[in-house]
Amino acid sequence: MLKDLNNIFINCQSSIKISDGLTIYFDPYDIKEKISNADYIFITHSHWDHFDLDSINNLVNDKTIIIGPSSVIEKLDNYKTLEVKPNNIYNLDNISFMTVSAYNIDKEYHPKDAGYVGYIVTLNNITYYIAGDTDVLDDLKVIKADVIFLPIGGVYTMTKEEAVELANTIKPKYAIPIHYGLAVGDLLDAKYFVNNINQEIKSKIFY
Repeated sequence: MLKDLNNIFINCQSSIKISDGLTIYFDPYDIKEKISNADYIFITHSHWDHFDLDSINNLVNDKTIIIGPSSVIEKLDNYKTLEVKPNNIYNLDNISFMTVSAYNIDKEYHPKDAGYVGYIVTLNNITYYIAGDTDVLDDLKVIKADVIFLPIGGVYTMTKEEAVELANTIKPKYAIPIHYGLAVGDLLDAKYFVNNINQEIKSKIFY
């Protein structure tokens, strides 16, 4: 069961670590120390603030598998990798996950045909949805997850207001704001998100 999200750490932006039997990173960025403890590294897309090869090199070990769309995998020679596409189910030795669409509707930063993804990962009976960089899509409104991580910075992704609406639609146990404080968005946006989601949804500001 969840224990106040103590198994989750967010470094910055969309750089998420979840530890619960396995150690999993999503879009690791600005990891300065050599840790080498990643079981899996999930990359949503190839933009600089999500695909940081220096951080990946500080996390990988001989068993680490890096998961991502083709634009990521093609840049990862000599690593153990799994190429993914949107809206599929994947099974590895000790984890299963789904990919979902992640793209912009009315702007060109994240085109649909690029094949960028979000992830739905279940770990010890807790389901996590990591959105990646996306607008609010109809497919995302039917997601079922215990913990969701939504971008709130706007410009390149959904706005904080749109993120609140999506969180209230999905109705998770926890909704966590991400993707602010680096290129766009700030702590005030995170506070807006936390203060405006439905009261029965718990939240936490990590950075």
